[in-house]
Amino acid sequence: MLIALVFFTGGALGIAQAQLRGHGGPVRALAISPDGKSALSGSFDTSAIRWSLERNAAEQVLRFHDSAVNAVAMLPDGRLVTGGEDGKIAIWRPGLGEPIQQFTGHTAPIVSLAVSADGKRIASASWDRTVRVWPVDGGPAMLLEGHQQNVNGVAFMPDGKALVSVSSDPEVRIWPSGGGATTIVKLLTPLNSVAIASDGEITAGGADGKVYFFSANGEARGDVQASPTPIIAVTASPDGKLVAAAGIRGSVAVIERKSRKLEHTLVGPGLPVWSVAFFPDSRTLLTGGTDRMIRRWDAASGEPIGSVVLGAPSDPLAAYAGDPGAQVFRACVACHTLTPDEGNKAGPSLAGIFGRKIATLPGYNFSPALKKMNIVWTPETVAKMFEVGPMAYTPGTKMPEQTIGSAGDRKALVEFLAKATGK
Repeated sequence: MLIALVFFTGGALGIAQAQLRGHGGPVRALAISPDGKSALSGSFDTSAIRWSLERNAAEQVLRFHDSAVNAVAMLPDGRLVTGGEDGKIAIWRPGLGEPIQQFTGHTAPIVSLAVSADGKRIASASWDRTVRVWPVDGGPAMLLEGHQQNVNGVAFMPDGKALVSVSSDPEVRIWPSGGGATTIVKLLTPLNSVAIASDGEITAGGADGKVYFFSANGEARGDVQASPTPIIAVTASPDGKLVAAAGIRGSVAVIERKSRKLEHTLVGPGLPVWSVAFFPDSRTLLTGGTDRMIRRWDAASGEPIGSVVLGAPSDPLAAYAGDPGAQVFRACVACHTLTPDEGNKAGPSLAGIFGRKIATLPGYNFSPALKKMNIVWTPETVAKMFEVGPMAYTPGTKMPEQTIGSAGDRKALVEFLAKATGK
């Protein structure tokens, strides 16, 4: 097991408050308490950490899940919620070493959690293509079915009268809490995340790098090209003025919501930013990424609070600076290593991948469906998978859905893999 440590950067108080490091893997999820005094983070390292944002210290490490903690939330009364790749949800009371409640039912990774404004319900989105709504005080969960692909995000309307989910279908679905007809909005690109502003406007992050806006009834209200690569996470400021959209290439777009104007682009070390959350002041932003750091930003100025080290040793692609294929591969570094001594992460090591039959790498637990396939990994088969998408090329995979539309980018990727993986 990894031991959580906390590191501060710089000597001045403002800089010391800027960055927190304690996870042994990418920071996959973030939540901030309503009073702004504490935060909860989830990581690929299988742990969650409860932080004091006043003392800048890890107050509690939560260990329960068998694999990555993909989603976290905080209840109004201070209880903590974690959701994992293992399909389980745990509710924690601060200071206790074991969950006080567990919810099971999902048959694939949970990737998003939401809490209703009254704190009485938790919604979970899963790659088993379902949404479930759990009464916090117990009782059977409500099962919401209809999505045809991974459900990647879920959020409650502020008044609690509806729930919104987004998927790789690609669809936005608005589910009335009291039952009734579901509103379905079909898009042309997979959707990875959803957030709802204080006035009920829906924001969704797309695999095409755009942020889409919809009314509470599902009417399209425009979009903003926030990144040239997929948006992983979106969040809205509590006052409703700003939307932050985190991208796979490591930047975060800050958008003025009413005007749809791109105000700032926050640029860090260039590694994927998996999670983003606003403080209650609607100005300070917290981000978590592949470099295992939790960073603070001034969303109004676009400046980091403290220093951001570029090309740090923790960047596994630092040796390949300027290689276009390495830049494409940045979307993969959270789950895959390149050399034998690095071992497996959430996904198998790619060391020696070319010439290897699918699902045969020793020491990694592959999906049963993959073990039945006859694919041998070559530059051509890897390129084809990213052309049509992992779900179409390798049905049953746990790999996140991502396509590479540019033939040039696919070529650059496989040429990079040939250099970096030893074959």
